[in-house]
Amino acid sequence: MHGPVSSGWLLVALCAATGAYCLLRMRSRVVEQRRAAGGEALMGFGMAVMAVPAAVFTPPGWVWTALAVVFGGAGLHALWAARTGAGHLHHLIGAGAMVYMAVAMAGPAGHGHGHGGSGTPLLTGTLLLYFVAYVLVAGVRLVPVAAVPGVAEGAGWGDRPELARACRLSMGIAMVAMLLAV
Repeated sequence: MHGPVSSGWLLVALCAATGAYCLLRMRSRVVEQRRAAGGEALMGFGMAVMAVPAAVFTPPGWVWTALAVVFGGAGLHALWAARTGAGHLHHLIGAGAMVYMAVAMAGPAGHGHGHGGSGTPLLTGTLLLYFVAYVLVAGVRLVPVAAVPGVAEGAGWGDRPELARACRLSMGIAMVAMLLAV
């Protein structure tokens, strides 16, 4: 990403920490939480890779193609899972946004690791509106969080709904920051 190196590294740290927590959530006893956590971990680590400041490291061009393919596959998985519930539509939109950013970064105007005008303004704006709305709604839902039925008081880290919501909120904020750079 272009921009200040310090804010780029903060974004990398936020996304990597979120991805790591989502890996912990994959140990949950609740099947739906485990499924969602896997996709969110992939998203967190993928965003961390994309957020590495261009001034520090410019990955080879094939990395952007690989990210587009991985997130295209994640999008297809989310599309398939969406037929059973609307909860996966957010993952589908997120995967689509990641494909879009990977293609923009690989494009000629992106010069391998930057954004600089390679994005489509209408699509970027639409994704920005979606993720800003998502962040606002997720922020409102975060406070206060009611107890989840079936989750014991001494539940492990993977079964804490308020932490899962905080993770989703932080990834939404990171997505807004990354889309602003497209």
